[in-house]
Amino acid sequence: MNDATAPGLLDRAIRRITSVWRDMASGVAEDSLEVQMRACLAGKGGEVSARNRTARLAETYLSLDQTGRRDFLLLLAGFDADMGVVAAAYDTVRSATGPAERAAAAAALRRALEPPRVRLLTQFTSIPDGRKFLVDLRGFLLKTKGDDPLLAALDSDLRGLLAAWFDIGFLELQRIDWNSPAALLEKLVDYEAVHAIRGWRDLKNRLDSDRRCYAFFHPRMPGEPLIFVEVALVQGLAGSVQELLDEDAPVQDPRQADTAIFYSISNCQQGLSGISFGNFLIKRVVEELTAEFRNLKTFATLSPIPGFRRWLDAALTANAHDLLTDEEASSLGSALPAENGARSLAGILARPHWWDEVALRKTAEPVLTRLCARYLLTEANGKRARDPVAHFHLSNGARIERLNMNGDTSDKGGKESATMMVNYLYDLARIEAWHEDYAGDGKRNASTAVRRLTRS
Repeated sequence: MNDATAPGLLDRAIRRITSVWRDMASGVAEDSLEVQMRACLAGKGGEVSARNRTARLAETYLSLDQTGRRDFLLLLAGFDADMGVVAAAYDTVRSATGPAERAAAAAALRRALEPPRVRLLTQFTSIPDGRKFLVDLRGFLLKTKGDDPLLAALDSDLRGLLAAWFDIGFLELQRIDWNSPAALLEKLVDYEAVHAIRGWRDLKNRLDSDRRCYAFFHPRMPGEPLIFVEVALVQGLAGSVQELLDEDAPVQDPRQADTAIFYSISNCQQGLSGISFGNFLIKRVVEELTAEFRNLKTFATLSPIPGFRRWLDAALTANAHDLLTDEEASSLGSALPAENGARSLAGILARPHWWDEVALRKTAEPVLTRLCARYLLTEANGKRARDPVAHFHLSNGARIERLNMNGDTSDKGGKESATMMVNYLYDLARIEAWHEDYAGDGKRNASTAVRRLTRS
């Protein structure tokens, strides 16, 4: 996800929101932060007064610098449950006799366990753009909390609230096209986190008739996408993102396409990190595309492999004995002489745009393809795939279908994945079974061709 939001967009949004809150909060006395928070919790004066005090508190937060905002969060986190009250409520539960008394005591214990800060956080939803305020507040909290246990507890509370408020049942799927509002298109450019949008021409190309873009929105955050996916309607599996995004390529007739390629999925709101929408988004978009185009038979991704080079570079530095075969080491040494095969491959990867040198690419391609298959299929963090994008798609019920050398020949693609990209296949008849294989036993389903690479 993009960590940085465009300053222009953010500044305009803050000015609009704070202007509304300033009007609401006019007449509310200037007090210390702690006094303001306690006044919000006290709830005196009716609903209108409570909303005005909350608006004043939100405006105060936005007026602070980063140090001030962290102090604000620490103060807010300090409004924790009263352990004395909790202990007394627990003793009442233990001493209760009979189902009715025990149920009442348990309810009292649950109320005692809820920190006052949860009530205070909930109050922000009563003001205009309050949910967006909380999402952005958590975004800052995630960046600044470090190892502080109080801030970790605050994050846990806030994440639980946001997960409930942004449940998939509340979200609306919308298609974004060239006729969408300019402000929304501008956000699309800013939030794109996989393949940067180079300008308006590039964006128009991505929204042409043989392309689709869909996003989830929350009704209380209109115009603010939560997550979006970009789709290309093509014939057969796509293996190169540069070809897929070529602005000079002719527009294809989507009615002739047999494959939908999901080539970019971007989370837009950092404050919703850890709250998953991607699996639901892909399945909903498949339903939309199937209804619109009966000719589509294959649904797959063209995905980056962001952790491949990091893993490979560490393995080459360690010169693991089982990394390269004798034949591979000899071939690499002939292409770029070094003391061993690992040093030869490391030397090739260190050369700028080595993939444009035909001899080096031909030598490196079979080695990198095999090692990439090993990385995706066998390297693990516990039961889960080491690569985060692989984990995401395998969790969603996809299988590893095909590896593509020169899939991403940008500097980023070379640095992160040695230009490798992967197609994950979503087979509608097998999604649930493949999901259960991975979620239950950590089994990673793959095509025969990919699996064969790990045995060579």
